[in-house]
Amino acid sequence: MERSALSGRRGQRQPSGEVLYGRNPVREALAAGRRAVGPVWATAPSAREPWLSGVEVVVEDAPALTARAGTDAHQGVCALAAPYPYVDAADLLAAPDALVVALDEVQDPQNVGAIGRSAECVGATGVVLPQRRTAEVTPAVAKASAGAVEHLPVARVRNLADWLGEAKEAGAWCYGAAVEADTAYDAPDYRGRVVLVLGAEGRGLRPRVAAACDALVALPLRGRIASLNVSAAAAVVLYEILQRRECVDSAS
Repeated sequence: MERSALSGRRGQRQPSGEVLYGRNPVREALAAGRRAVGPVWATAPSAREPWLSGVEVVVEDAPALTARAGTDAHQGVCALAAPYPYVDAADLLAAPDALVVALDEVQDPQNVGAIGRSAECVGATGVVLPQRRTAEVTPAVAKASAGAVEHLPVARVRNLADWLGEAKEAGAWCYGAAVEADTAYDAPDYRGRVVLVLGAEGRGLRPRVAAACDALVALPLRGRIASLNVSAAAAVVLYEILQRRECVDSAS
């Protein structure tokens, strides 16, 4: 149902909460149902999207949506949402074949979102973020992930190196991606519980985090650029893990 809104008028108080923006983030938040979503604001053309059928939509113009979202990248749709529902990091390791992506001080929301999208696409169990000096799951991250974070469990931990130690105690193998590593990315077995650890753009893994990994793996670089973007590297290694696991499953 569509209705006009006084909320778009000048001086109207913005409701409290997190404003998701973009078609995919809002659609996936509604589909996942992991957090309360509403109201939904949309321009008149976007309000007629089929996936908004049955959803109460407040029709506003594009400048009003830009003011709500704080960006003009809203694609004609915004929604008020409850805070992102982080999970307990220990729960991510419960499955015997858990695949978890851990990010070490990756601060760019675009990278965090893109990594989350790749992780969700390969069926990863979840993502672990440190509580400090790493991007949180914000609306910008949700937009960069195309809404994938709405379906992907994400946990935050106080100390990543300590958590990697706990992961190993739980039976996980921890592999850190590092340009200088001697082990090729396609050499490990990758069966069972696996944690893939990725470091910040340019800096890589911090020494203590790297030392907490069972092994460091590297992608081959044949060109003149020194390294891949961290989200691109994540996608390559995650799909190698997926392919390796599916080959084992088909052979058994």
